Amino acid sequence: KQWYQRRVRGISPVMLARCILEQTETSNVAQLLRDPDTIRDPMLRDQVRHCLDVDVECGPGSDLIKMAVGDQYEEVLQDQLTLMGIPFLSEGGLRDKGYDKTPDILLTTPIAVDGHVVNWIESKASFGDEQSHRQYLREQYWSYWNRFGPGLVVYWFGFVEEVALETREKGVVVMDHLPTKVQTLLS
Repeated sequence: KQWYQRRVRGISPVMLARCILEQTETSNVAQLLRDPDTIRDPMLRDQVRHCLDVDVECGPGSDLIKMAVGDQYEEVLQDQLTLMGIPFLSEGGLRDKGYDKTPDILLTTPIAVDGHVVNWIESKASFGDEQSHRQYLREQYWSYWNRFGPGLVVYWFGFVEEVALETREKGVVVMDHLPTKVQTLLS
């Protein structure tokens, strides 16, 4: 009981539901959260549904909002590149060509940003803190760098300065906007 009480303070309802499911269920917890109707215990099923309904931070409703905002900022990025006359392939266009790991934008002609070559751009409608940036580096950015070379990450809601300093010289430039002064590099 003490473990449970220490764990509960300051945790979102969905994360609490996840913790309880991890302790009580043998099935795939992620699947149970996606489809709580498959939880056998009716009281637990109702409580998990309630957690999913009320959580404004980690619930499915907030996930939909985050996805919609992310999509809007990807459109902003595409519109800005189009206005600047910079040719690119979108994530969807890359997937149509068979790529599995894709940045939001692959530039068909590289650009230089503050003296750094940029071949791809990733749009993040979020704040770039150190923890999430490191996770994105592992899960996304280094894969893009290995496939397409150096790139640019735009954290539209700002970032911790150490994030930018940490990866700039390694080929991942971090900014909070798409710069308007870029140099197109001819191949």
